[in-house]
Formats: sequence, C-alpha cells, structure tokens
Amino acid sequence: MDVTVKTAQQLRLTAEEFELIKHKLGRTPNFNELCAFSGMWSEHCSYKNSIKWLKTLPREGGRMLVKAGEENAGLMDIGDGLGVVFKIESHNHPSAIEPFQGAATGVGGIHRDIFTMGARPIASLNSLRFGNLEEDKTQHLLSGVVHGIGHYGNCFGVPTVGGEIYFDECYHTNPLVNAMSVGIVKAGETVSATALGKGNPVMFVGSATGKDGIGGHPLLRLI
Repeated sequence: MDVTVKTAQQLRLTAEEFELIKHKLGRTPNFNELCAFSGMWSEHCSYKNSIKWLKTLPREGGRMLVKAGEENAGLMDIGDGLGVVFKIESHNHPSAIEPFQGAATGVGGIHRDIFTMGARPIASLNSLRFGNLEEDKTQHLLSGVVHGIGHYGNCFGVPTVGGEIYFDECYHTNPLVNAMSVGIVKAGETVSATALGKGNPVMFVGSATGKDGIGGHPLLRLI
C-alpha cells in the first residue's frame, strides 16, 4: 500500500512527524514501520520526549547485574545469591479511556517483564493521581483503576504491598496510573530478552484488546 501523510495522520502522527520519519530513514516508511513509529511516539509511551532525559541517567553500577535498558526490567544483586528484579510502568491515557482494562494491562505488563527474565513476581506497588473525588467522572475512573489493579494482581497471586493516591483538579481528564512490580531470581538463572540472528520466528499470542490498546503501547495490541 502507498504510505502518505494521510496514513500517518490516521495513525495519530502529525505531518511534521511524518516528514521527520522520512528524513531519519532517508525514504518513505512502509506501513509496518509507520505503525511502529506511531506506537513508540504515542502519548502513552512518549519516548520522543523522555529519551533525552533517560539518556542522562546512569546505566550501570556495582550492584547492577544488567545495564539499564538492556533487558525487560532492572536487575540488582541483593546478596546471598539472589537478585531483585523491578519494573515501573505508567498507564495514564489507557486508564483514562478504559479504567479497568487500562490499569489491568499496566499491571500485567510489568509482571510479564519480571517473569520473562526468569524471576518470580512477589509484590506490587502503585502511585495514583485523580481529579476531584466529588465528580462522577473521577469516581468512575477511581473505581475502574482500583478494580483493574486488584484483579490482575489477584489473577497472578501477587499482593499489592504499598501505594499512594492524591486528588487534584489537574488530573480530572487524565489520571496518572503508575504501577510497579518486584520479583526475585537466583543469580545465574535469569533469562535474556535479546534475540540475535535473522530468520527467528515471531509469535503473536492472545486475543485483541479494547480501545485502550489502539494507538497506544505497541505491546497492548499483541498480548
């Protein structure tokens, strides 16, 4: 199919972003490439804004068993032959659209990143922000998000051991939903997410998600 600026706009990319993509690639992207840019440059991921600041953070240290960004989650040595694995993820806009599913997939995604490294998730935490609690919309969002976090955690059998919540008018239309998962793994028993070589098969497993996964995090459309 022909990829044009109209295609980009249908994927929630601006005309300026489409021109930037063509400049970076030195050609017009194909549809799959454009979809990848749409996902990675979405409001949900916002890597186009955050990567500049993420690159300023330290990536390695004495107790870090993998460099930051090298695997699905962070991994640090805690002694006695054990490592702690942790991941934090925001599901703000998906939760604003579909509070239950948006929050649930956020929790599920970080648990996934923990156990795909060979670790066992043992605890969840969260940090939440909502608008005026007296508003019907806020009550709807709060109820759905809390239900979604608890539901997915219960399905995994992973307890929520800590969290915080604040209310302010500025979060009326778009709440902040930050989830964290912590796991434990024996040293030397981790699994790498890195795949090398051409011709490796790619498997897509699971049913389609709701509107909270469309045009947002690319993984939400695959799992």
